[in-house]
Amino acid sequence: MNTGLFGGTFNPLHNGHIETIKYVADKFALNKVFFIPCATPPHKGQQNLASAKDRFDMVNLSLEATSDLYKFYASDIELKRKGTSFTIDTIKEFKKKGGGKNQFFLIIGSDAFLEIGTWKDFKELFNEICVIIMLRKQKIEPKKLINKIESYIKNSISNNYKLNSKRDIFTHAEKKDIFTAQVPEINISSTMIRKLIKQGDSIKNFTPSLVEKVIINKGLYL
Repeated sequence: MNTGLFGGTFNPLHNGHIETIKYVADKFALNKVFFIPCATPPHKGQQNLASAKDRFDMVNLSLEATSDLYKFYASDIELKRKGTSFTIDTIKEFKKKGGGKNQFFLIIGSDAFLEIGTWKDFKELFNEICVIIMLRKQKIEPKKLINKIESYIKNSISNNYKLNSKRDIFTHAEKKDIFTAQVPEINISSTMIRKLIKQGDSIKNFTPSLVEKVIINKGLYL
């Protein structure tokens, strides 16, 4: 059972999140993906951050509406755990509950990956779980971005990772594999959505309808 773990603040969840993960789920034959709202982010400030419960509700309601096509689920694992939400703790909890029945994959954007050295026990993470790095078309060319990621892996994680460019994968004799995947460019962001709400503009085409409903009913991001 291939299981993806996709964390974030989801402040709020938007269509770009869902469409990108659909692509990743298909490419890597993931049987299910858990979207994991971060309860207490270790790096991001609390300014204009909806409550963890509201963010979880938006994710949960929206993913339930897609369950006929994709096995996407909202996880409240970080809401139940006290203190700062650290990814390494979440991974270990999932592995403990999943036993040997699941092959877990951490799904992460390239920007976040290139800051993973600031995460708690980040080197241990690569002993625990395979990683899928999502690459989006940016100002930097894909080949240059791969080179940047390779340099970061060798300098910050382990010099023994080797790139198989034909398979877009970094392998290590003892650590878990690191995959890269060029994902569709979807020009939507949570920051953009919050700005539209603040301006009184419609977000209808950018978020699932149930997210929009929660935002309106609770007066979020005004």
